[in-house]
Amino acid sequence: MTANDIPVSGAGASLPDALMWDLVNWNRIEAEVKRLQMRIAKAVREGRWGKAKALQRLLTRSHSGKLLAVKRVTENRGKRTPGVDGKVWLTPAARWKGMLSMRHRGYRPMPLRRVYIPKSNGKMRPLGIPCMRCRAMQALWKLALEPIAETRADLNSYGFRPGRSTADAIEQCFNCLSHRTSAEWVLEGDIRGCFDNFSHAWLLKHIPMDKAILRQWLEAGYVDEGALFESRAGTPQGGIISPVLANMALDGLEAAVLASAGGSERAHRRAKFNVIRYADDFVVTGASKDVLESQVLPAIRRFMAERGLELSEEKTRITHIEQGFDFLGQNVRKYGRQCLTKPAKKSIKSLLDKVRAIIKGNATATQAAVIRLLNPVIRGWAMYHRHAAAKTTFNRVDDFIWHMLWRWAKRRHPAKSAWWIKKRYFRTIGNRNGDFATRGSADGKTVGIQLFRAMTVAITRHVKIPAAANPFDPAWTEYLDRRRASKRSVKLFGASLWC
Repeated sequence: MTANDIPVSGAGASLPDALMWDLVNWNRIEAEVKRLQMRIAKAVREGRWGKAKALQRLLTRSHSGKLLAVKRVTENRGKRTPGVDGKVWLTPAARWKGMLSMRHRGYRPMPLRRVYIPKSNGKMRPLGIPCMRCRAMQALWKLALEPIAETRADLNSYGFRPGRSTADAIEQCFNCLSHRTSAEWVLEGDIRGCFDNFSHAWLLKHIPMDKAILRQWLEAGYVDEGALFESRAGTPQGGIISPVLANMALDGLEAAVLASAGGSERAHRRAKFNVIRYADDFVVTGASKDVLESQVLPAIRRFMAERGLELSEEKTRITHIEQGFDFLGQNVRKYGRQCLTKPAKKSIKSLLDKVRAIIKGNATATQAAVIRLLNPVIRGWAMYHRHAAAKTTFNRVDDFIWHMLWRWAKRRHPAKSAWWIKKRYFRTIGNRNGDFATRGSADGKTVGIQLFRAMTVAITRHVKIPAAANPFDPAWTEYLDRRRASKRSVKLFGASLWC
């Protein structure tokens, strides 16, 4: 017997809540939700909006949808972060009770808890943290909105979409700019305070979901340092549903840019317009600087103004491909006839600053502890850039980090010779001399542990997902399953243990 065979009220209430949660058959739950999502997407493709709305209502009231929504919000990275009520659902019993509390009748969202996180430029980014019940309700409606968002999405939008990544966006940039006859000018777009400025009126008019619930989420307000503030615009960064709302609001940008060239296919080819968007970051290619300035920029500004947004004049620029531009942590530039993507200087500096902070902050830590702190940082950065022309950069990064660790070792033993320090902290492993390595414990055994080197990551060309791929269309199911299986088989390059 499983939780799917037990009624959620009446006789089912006699079983402990923790047992009810543990008995859930998650494969069956996910299959039922996916079936409803695919029916919603099919209704949208056929233009049957009444049917889609009825299926949304069925999904958001279903036992399966509520269970899966609670599972999503209690297993992500923010599961231990409370809202204004200070509550989290960490136990099976709390999760089951939370699922039972998800009723639409009488639902009133609580204000968001405002927190601040540092940005790369030193400023602070505000986040709004909903309480657990509101988080679960947003996750539930996200399940109902995603099939519509995916079916109507711009073909070359890659941010916060299932099965798509930054690597797909970078590869699309390469595809659009690498040929001899490709566009030579690029418009780098930056939206000023995107999530904070979306027009509530536009969202309420165009987002296909329960308007009463959406209005309550948008106008819930937030608590900052004990004071309650109202929300007059924007979607809260930190809300689970916010990325989907933002994507749906920005979908149509590609069509607006193409329309600025005229209605014919020949005009599109002559203008060489391509739009590549990742969430609120986007680039537009064009045949000339004049066309981008006189046609594309005004069209984008009109598109943004309808949604309550505006471009940042300081950060929006038009660049020639031979000068290159940074996009999603990588630099795209043409060297003569060859287009290359490399790790951006800002990304390299960010990694080295983080490594430097870890090393300085652990001046008295053991060598094994320092290696365990550094390895995930270096490996994660190298794996992100493994699809770029980054081999030389990886070598330079390894060299910088080695010298940082050499200075770290010398500061610990100022009276010792270089030969003694090298013998103590650096070893010969294979045919490589001077690896930062030591002996440590893993799973109760004493093993050798060494610093991960970015150079050990193999450079591989990323295979971009087809623009029309839709996870809620049966025609793409087999392809996407094969793609997921191939990604699962990717190994984490570079061993950190040696015998």
